[in-house]
Amino acid sequence: MDWGMKNRLAQIIKPDGHCFFLPIDHGYFLGPTSRLEKPAETIKPIVSYADALFVTRGVLRSAIDPVRSKPVILRVSGGSSVIGEDLANEELTTSIEEILRLNVSAVGMSIFVGSKYEKQTLTNLSTLVNECEDYGIPVMAVTAVGKELAKRDARYLSLCCRIAAELGARVVKTYWCEDFDKVTGGCPVPIVIAGGPRCKTELEVFNFVHDGIQKGAIGINLGRNVWQHKYPVAMMRALHAVIHKKAAPKEASELFKELKNKSG
Repeated sequence: MDWGMKNRLAQIIKPDGHCFFLPIDHGYFLGPTSRLEKPAETIKPIVSYADALFVTRGVLRSAIDPVRSKPVILRVSGGSSVIGEDLANEELTTSIEEILRLNVSAVGMSIFVGSKYEKQTLTNLSTLVNECEDYGIPVMAVTAVGKELAKRDARYLSLCCRIAAELGARVVKTYWCEDFDKVTGGCPVPIVIAGGPRCKTELEVFNFVHDGIQKGAIGINLGRNVWQHKYPVAMMRALHAVIHKKAAPKEASELFKELKNKSG
């Protein structure tokens, strides 16, 4: 691994080997998502606790301060919306020249294994890796499932993650599932856990994040369970404690309640 690649990975993965990515890229297929209508305002109180932002170029330019920015992972795939025929019908949306112009630490894109557009999205990943490796830019593959949430089991996610790694992704973002060690055990590159839809309770979030870390994930890429929460700062700080301070779910829950009471 050359110096540039190592340097960029070190920007998004902290010295303890863990990371907390804050995704605010949801608008690329969901539009003005609830509580993300004004991204700059949404992230202002919580961004200091993130290790990197996962964001599209449009929101990066319009809502992120270039002088005091966190490291950026740039979302570079898209082309379908939540009301379209198939979310899996994605293409690469951003050129390597634009990636370099924006001076980002990494890029990220979705793959849809097992879908009608499997080959297309996997070829997209291969193309992106080919271009980015020339410039020392890490690629994060996102094992997306579209609207088919039932796909989120260990057998399917293990397949997705291994294929992403085989095609050259330096990091893979995937969902937590039962027997998550089977997913991490079959993937030779670091895995970060996706947040997915809002959970019913805070403890549910702390439980799956803690379990995932214990079973081999290096961190999380989690947004809606933070910035759609009534107490986003408390959630952000409690999750930060799980990832970087080895807090157990119960400890994180107690910290959340303490911070929530102070804020309200």
